[in-house]
Amino acid sequence: MSTRPDTAAADRPEGFQRVTRALADRGHAHAPRWLDVSARTSQEAADALGVSLGQIAKSVIFRRKSDDAAVLVVTSGDRRVDEKRVAAHTGPLGRADADFVKARTGFSIGGVAPLAHAEPVLTLLDRELFRFAEIWAAAGHPNGVFCASPDELLRLTGAPVADVVKAS
Repeated sequence: MSTRPDTAAADRPEGFQRVTRALADRGHAHAPRWLDVSARTSQEAADALGVSLGQIAKSVIFRRKSDDAAVLVVTSGDRRVDEKRVAAHTGPLGRADADFVKARTGFSIGGVAPLAHAEPVLTLLDRELFRFAEIWAAAGHPNGVFCASPDELLRLTGAPVADVVKAS
């Protein structure tokens, strides 16, 4: 399985290219990688990368009811988002379907990156990510990922850190 830095980013899908540019523009030290297999789920990504499920920074999108804004929660792949905890930060939430996710973020479900969205997105980083020195997030496509520390992800996104997962 190849997880080498991607040297053919210009030949990759637009979402992957957008994340590649955003990371470079923000001075991130790690270029995104293109996996040989699709990693639409946290478990698929963990298996492809040979890391623990918790090291996958999964993206969960909600639709805020008051203004139809996209709300992105980034948490560890081994945790479940608690919608009530998220709503305490954002106001009442509804489900986001695939069309909503694509329109607001510019990414398809399974490849939603924590940055470089098509429109501004309200983002929350879950505190559970900080259990790990190294995490992996989607890079705009189900085959694309990038590595960062939780502190680097915080710097890259400017998102607040919150407790938004179900109690273990």
